[in-house]
Amino acid sequence: MSKLDRLKAFVEKSKRVWLVLKKPSKKEFSSVAKISAIGILLLGTLGFLISIIISFFV
Repeated sequence: MSKLDRLKAFVEKSKRVWLVLKKPSKKEFSSVAKISAIGILLLGTLGFLISIIISFFV
């Protein structure tokens, strides 16, 4: 399979995905944003706590 054939296949798959996409509603967007923010805060807090714990032992 040549690079041109692979590029054509990728473009066709991309077109298929593009046709299925839909714009999220305001409620969907806000719920995804809230969940993402909570996840970022949890990971940041965990990283901060780990760095404090490590600083006590070094």
